[in-house]
Amino acid sequence: MAVIPVYNMLALPGVDLYLKTEQVKRCTGRLPYVDEKMILVFQREQNPRELNRESFYPIGITGYVVKVNENGYFILHTKHRVVIEDVSIYGDSIMDVSISRRREIEDLNPEEERERLHRTKGMLNAFADRFENSQITRLYIAKMNSIEEIAATMSPWMMSSNEEKVRLLEEDSQRERAIMLEKMILENVEMTKVNLDARSAQEEDYQKIYRESAIKKQMEFLQKELDELHPEEVSDVRRFELAIAEAGMNEIAKREANKVVNRLKQEGKNSPESGMLYDYLDFLTGLSWKKEEPHRIDLDAAERILDEDHYGLGKVKNRILQQIAVMNLRGEQSGSILLFVGAPGTGKTSIGQSIAKALGREYVRVSLGGVRDEADIRGHRRTYIGAMPGRIMDGIKKSGVSNPVMVLDEIDKLGQSYNGDPASALLEVLDPEQNNTFTDHYMNVPYDLSDVLFICTANTLDTIPGPLLDRMEVIRFTGYSPLDKLQIARNHLLPRSMERVGIPAGALNVSDEILRSIITEYTREAGVRGLKKCLDQLCRTVAVRLVRENGAMLDVTEEELRELLDAHPIRQKHVGGNGKPGVVTGLAWTAVGGEILNIETLMTPGSGQLIITGQLGDVMKESAQIALSLVKSIFPNRMQDMKKKDVHIHVPDGATPKDGPSAGITITTALSSLISGAPVPPEVGMTGEVTLQGKIGAIGGLPEKLMAAQRAGVKIVYIPEENVEDLKDVPEEVRSALEIRPVNWVMDVLGDLSICENDKWTDGQAS
Repeated sequence: MAVIPVYNMLALPGVDLYLKTEQVKRCTGRLPYVDEKMILVFQREQNPRELNRESFYPIGITGYVVKVNENGYFILHTKHRVVIEDVSIYGDSIMDVSISRRREIEDLNPEEERERLHRTKGMLNAFADRFENSQITRLYIAKMNSIEEIAATMSPWMMSSNEEKVRLLEEDSQRERAIMLEKMILENVEMTKVNLDARSAQEEDYQKIYRESAIKKQMEFLQKELDELHPEEVSDVRRFELAIAEAGMNEIAKREANKVVNRLKQEGKNSPESGMLYDYLDFLTGLSWKKEEPHRIDLDAAERILDEDHYGLGKVKNRILQQIAVMNLRGEQSGSILLFVGAPGTGKTSIGQSIAKALGREYVRVSLGGVRDEADIRGHRRTYIGAMPGRIMDGIKKSGVSNPVMVLDEIDKLGQSYNGDPASALLEVLDPEQNNTFTDHYMNVPYDLSDVLFICTANTLDTIPGPLLDRMEVIRFTGYSPLDKLQIARNHLLPRSMERVGIPAGALNVSDEILRSIITEYTREAGVRGLKKCLDQLCRTVAVRLVRENGAMLDVTEEELRELLDAHPIRQKHVGGNGKPGVVTGLAWTAVGGEILNIETLMTPGSGQLIITGQLGDVMKESAQIALSLVKSIFPNRMQDMKKKDVHIHVPDGATPKDGPSAGITITTALSSLISGAPVPPEVGMTGEVTLQGKIGAIGGLPEKLMAAQRAGVKIVYIPEENVEDLKDVPEEVRSALEIRPVNWVMDVLGDLSICENDKWTDGQAS
């Protein structure tokens, strides 16, 4: 039995089909003969690149040859529909198929069939009257005995698609098939009518419906023709079809996109949902789906870029150079999640642009500060009005590539509400094992984020959930020393400020002494954001003078600095004077860098209560309780007196919240000084957590604290022995200006300050 593949043919049981003998010869190597049995199988594409099982629809039809004409055609009378269970392909031809009989549902009423045939013939006869040879056409129509025969005869001229014709053959119900055939015939006749007379009016309701459908199909057909003639004027639907084909999407995304394109095609431009469908397709096709080809990065050039854009930040630059070296060795793009932690203005966000430049990648910044809705990360589902993608995928779209450097700014300021936890939504984004199939709710298809270099920034780690923090590599940004700030101001900030306001080079002279005055007297920060504002203000004021004085060169002097900046010098905290019992200088870390704290203690008549003021947090209050218990064990002879007195601990600047364990040694020393009456010099500072055993534990933020101590005039600083390794992160100028004394026990500090003899404390216990 010969197997003949066909395309775009309407083949139904019990009709005569006219086929070319060449089709049989191409498949079998010979011409057909009368009574030869054949199977027609239906191709999905007209000229597939290669034949395989998926090239054919799973349905066919059998038949036998009733006549072979000499003009290159033969007549095949069809019999039964069959299911194509398997196809054996050899080369470019089908050699064999496995088939089974497809069930027919004989639910067509003969009376209904006759009525439908009569109605269809009547419509065709009415249509034939429009032509000169209508009488011959009427005789030809009269000989047709079924609606299937009519459809088969019209098949070569029908504008219906290949899929529509196969769908008819797949319909098991004879009644439904007849309805579909009648509709197809009527639609195609109406299409022809539209071509002949587009303005002709139709009186019947069903004809209006068919006409509308015919116009849509005709427009689609004509639009394809126009697209080929004028590619620059391609319709939206066609443009999306081309974009989807060229985007390189994964299979899931391609299926979803094609599904939405078909829906947009059916809905039309006047549909209320067309705008939403258009926006979705525009976003999906606007993404970069193709992986970027890896390329070798010049390590020296990258290092030069980082050094030109930022002063210092050795740890960060080394980490980026390590990343580049790994990428060069592996020969592939790779992404990691870095978390830059430090005070504002230390360059956490701006260095992201330099990293992108060094890597040769696009840069995009996503601000997460104050985000409280999970949908801001994962996007909104398209069932909602005003749905939009999440910030991550929106950033990818704006970058135009699949491997940008993406800075997730202020990740420690994520909120949480009834709309979900955005920090939890970031877990998938920042997990290298999961983000290769990240699914945004708006897109509803997976996208590969594994090539994105994520850089997160935060001022503190305290508010970042543990599971999220675990996915990131923490790199701390220490505050800048005055010398660092001077270099940054001279080489980076001042030239940029002059350029922004239009001051030409050489028109403004700012000496190093003036810059030092601005740094020490008008700013108090770990970073350089406030310094930048001061220099901007200085340049704006100078710009007014330059315009009025016709561009004369201006030297900034110390006397006019306050007027130029239009600001009062900041009251900096400085230690000085004579020490008083019960008052000790402590060191603290804040979100804007290091600061000194004057811990004050006082005893008043009372009942042995502990009074704590200064808006202290729970941790700091616990440190005060521990310090009081520790002092009672150190001075057991004073216990009776202390029972009759209240101990008041106060940290000035009460409007500012304070918390943390590092004030433990400071409070302990202050209480010991108060009880013993031995003052502690103000230029002595200290930091460290204490335990009930008198052990001094490690603290964080040591570089910022030591810079604050040096700035405030402190000369001697006690730090925990466990923090000695952190001294390498402290600028040399700060280390050289301070006498740093590592200690392990409380008695090491008290003995060194002559508050209590060392032999009264042995192995952490009071003697």
